[in-house]
Amino acid sequence: MIRLDRAGGYAMIHKPSSLAERPGAHKNPTGTECLNFVTEFLDTVGVIRGDNMADDLSDIIDHYSSDPEMERQRLVRHQLEHDLTWRYLDNYLPARGSVLEVGAATGVYTVELAKRGYNLTSVDLVAALLDECRKSLAAKSLEEQVNLVVADARDLSQVAEREFDAALIMGPLYHLVQEEDRITALSEVSNRLREGGIIFSTFISRYGIMGDVMKAIPNWIEDQTGVQFLLEHGRKPDHYPKEGFRGYFATVSEIAPLHEELGFESMVLAAVEPAISADDESYNRLQGKQRRLWLNLLYKISTDESTIGASRHLLYIGRKR
Repeated sequence: MIRLDRAGGYAMIHKPSSLAERPGAHKNPTGTECLNFVTEFLDTVGVIRGDNMADDLSDIIDHYSSDPEMERQRLVRHQLEHDLTWRYLDNYLPARGSVLEVGAATGVYTVELAKRGYNLTSVDLVAALLDECRKSLAAKSLEEQVNLVVADARDLSQVAEREFDAALIMGPLYHLVQEEDRITALSEVSNRLREGGIIFSTFISRYGIMGDVMKAIPNWIEDQTGVQFLLEHGRKPDHYPKEGFRGYFATVSEIAPLHEELGFESMVLAAVEPAISADDESYNRLQGKQRRLWLNLLYKISTDESTIGASRHLLYIGRKR
């Protein structure tokens, strides 16, 4: 079942028969076949893109435009997320090639990828963030390797290339609170990956955030309406004000199927902040050999089922069939 916003309410639309049940379907359909099937379904219910985007993200633009340094500083605080994400990028990115980066922000990953010789098309919804990214690239004389595009993840029509070797969508999926918008964004990315291309996508865990919430806003628990809605739907109630950080918080069990429906072969689902809950400083203050050994250990346990949902941020890696 797919939940669709209809005139302020919710309509339950029965999903058509799966691709495998269609006459003449292949037992193991290609990514293109899966994508065409999902696109056809979304088209029938009018949620592909453009005027049919399910959610207005102007508040998200305002949120990040008000402080373009916010994301860079976030990763200064959350160093384990940054370090483990790089460990996975090192191990799963192709050695060279073209990379589509959706949600580039101020360029924390963009600059390093460009330094390593990748050719990038880096997209973000917020122009102010890409301005900071541009400055960082210029400071390293890397502007020629990166095409910066201001665009919504749900409509990448400005990106003409269809044969990227890899794609990073690290951020947009946890600001798309409607399921159909997340499907559309992933479809847009899949459309631009070559067969065999690798996708890296990130999510915020529905239950992994609780340590941070308890630490930063303990009175949140008194709003039992909001608490129960988050537990059931992964977001704030629709009638709550659109302000501050408005996001979608995923369950572990939904992430791989979301990608597989679009033709990706799942490779890894990992916790990128395992074992620390809201305690960033214990990792941040580590140096040298101790930091390296702890990172090795946490990388080793990051795919264990008992650690994944307890991490604030989750990383999915898949291959387009």
